[in-house]
Amino acid sequence: MSHPASRLLIVALSLGAGANVSASPFYAPPPVEEKAHGFSGEAELGYTHLAGNTDSQTLIGKSQLTWLRDRWTHLLRGEVRHVSRDGEASAEQYRLTGRERYDLEGPHYLFGFARWEKDRFSGYDHQLAAIAGYGRELIRHEHHRLSLEAGPGYRHDRIDTEPNASLGVAYGALAWQFEASETTTLKQELSVEATDDNTTSRALSSLTARLNSRLALRLSHEVRRNSQPPDEAKARTDHTTSAALLYSW
Repeated sequence: MSHPASRLLIVALSLGAGANVSASPFYAPPPVEEKAHGFSGEAELGYTHLAGNTDSQTLIGKSQLTWLRDRWTHLLRGEVRHVSRDGEASAEQYRLTGRERYDLEGPHYLFGFARWEKDRFSGYDHQLAAIAGYGRELIRHEHHRLSLEAGPGYRHDRIDTEPNASLGVAYGALAWQFEASETTTLKQELSVEATDDNTTSRALSSLTARLNSRLALRLSHEVRRNSQPPDEAKARTDHTTSAALLYSW
């Protein structure tokens, strides 16, 4: 955690405790509601500790701060994941994202985001991406939403044992949300970032059950696949399954 960007991520996690407006890790924030102006936030924390024959610890933290003003939605999001077994780290990931969304007439909007990622076992020292484009809400009912977005971008890959790479990106994403009841929400989010060197795809499935106006439980499964990672990468595909407590305001 000594890296300066890691410290910045922890600050983001501290600032962002709480959200009445939910936003995903991959997509531009949702449309601005008529009375939703001001700040909101969301903090998600999951932790497990096994002791005895197996000594392991897992920490997953996600947080975001959302600011709504007129047609603009500004969002800052931070994530951290750390897994250790018998005192040795087996997973260590950090992510910091800043997003902007500008709502046009009807179901149309423009978006842009910048994202910094560091994954100790991915073969990259870190990656920095900037993407912008157009989005459209195909379905926007009271309990059911479906959005698509796409656009061009740029990514800089700093690789441990190879020359750094600067790549053009073609980006596409889908976000689906269904409110099964007043307290239960299902989400499915998909994204693809294609470059000349490789294609990175992500999928996040989640089930959120609200306990009261502030607290909820969330079960999620995230898959990330790099079609052609650096030679030092442990695997092409990462899976993360978590159960976490969510606090929002």
